[in-house]
Amino acid sequence: MSNKFISWTIFIVLCIIWGSSFKLMHDSREGLSAAQIAALRIFSAGLVFIPFAIFHFSKIPKNKLGLVILSSVFGNLLPAFLFAEAITKLDSSLAGILNSLTPICVVIIGIFFFKDKIKSQKILGVLTGFLGLVLLTILPLLLEKRGVSFENLNYTLLIVLATFLYGINVNMVGHYLKGLNAVHVATVSLSFMTIPAGFILWQQGFFHLNFNDVHVQSSVWSSILLGVAGSAIATALFYILVQKAGILFASLVTYGIPFIALLWGFIDGEKITWVKPLCLGIILFGVYLANRPDKEKSNTN
Repeated sequence: MSNKFISWTIFIVLCIIWGSSFKLMHDSREGLSAAQIAALRIFSAGLVFIPFAIFHFSKIPKNKLGLVILSSVFGNLLPAFLFAEAITKLDSSLAGILNSLTPICVVIIGIFFFKDKIKSQKILGVLTGFLGLVLLTILPLLLEKRGVSFENLNYTLLIVLATFLYGINVNMVGHYLKGLNAVHVATVSLSFMTIPAGFILWQQGFFHLNFNDVHVQSSVWSSILLGVAGSAIATALFYILVQKAGILFASLVTYGIPFIALLWGFIDGEKITWVKPLCLGIILFGVYLANRPDKEKSNTN
């Protein structure tokens, strides 16, 4: 079996897993609260990684352990709660489209907080992505002649905030944890999140739910699958893909995820007008511009 075939197989599987995660969040809300969905997701993912973290823990320098744990707070814990809360009001397809803003947020955070070089191409990419976000918010209101719903806008902003947290995490890992093995960082950091996630599950009354209720059972299994597949297995597969095909190829997963989310939205009967694909195209074009490699660098390779 060729390395190229394996890379493409992992690529497609990742698009399906991460694109379907919005569907799983949507299904989980039938029997669980937003906080319970997010906490159970992170707890399940961390639990899967604990056996690996036991062996990887000694390979994390003590002076970097705080940053490793903080990485999972920004990259897993907080975004999980923001997405779970937002998905209670927004369509899963819309959440998938908004998630595609993550690479643009990586660029913005890098420029303003980590003093990365500002290039006109990156700025144009950020502005294009922002235009897609604005149109995604405004066009449906104009077409349906509705007033601005600040409630829905607030839930949209929750996902945008989550993508900014992803941006902080990516930059933090890239600048401060560069010399560490990415798999070691992922397993150790996520396994630590079982502590706050477990506490939140207890505090939110998860263990007192009626687990004989069919809706609760279905929601629990959806949330566990979300954590095990969407957070743990997908994270491991992503790092394998980076090692086999490189970060540039692996980053293209960003383009596939929202289309899977749109497909699930269509299957679930969500209203998919021409606005969503159009705005998705604008956002992804902005992602392309913001992350396109320099011509000079590509010529030297």
